[in-house]
Amino acid sequence: MQRYIQAGKFKAECLRIMEEVNKSGYELIITKRHEPIAKLCPIEASDTSLFGKMKGTVHVKGDITQPIDEAWDADS
Repeated sequence: MQRYIQAGKFKAECLRIMEEVNKSGYELIITKRHEPIAKLCPIEASDTSLFGKMKGTVHVKGDITQPIDEAWDADS
C-alpha cells in the first residue's frame, strides 16, 4: 500500500514518519507541489550471517604442512 505526504510535513515529522514506515512496511511517496519526488520504504532485513560466508572459496593445493623448497634465514 502506498501513501502520500507533502514534503513540508515530512520535513517537520521526519523521524516519527520513518519509524512508522519501518513498523508498518508501507511505502510512502513524498510530494512537492503535488508531484512525487521521493519514495520512502523499509529495508528488508537480511538473515545472512557473516560466519561461514567464505566457505568453499579457499582451495588447498598440495601438502601445506611440508617445508617449502625455499632457502631463508630467520635470524637475519
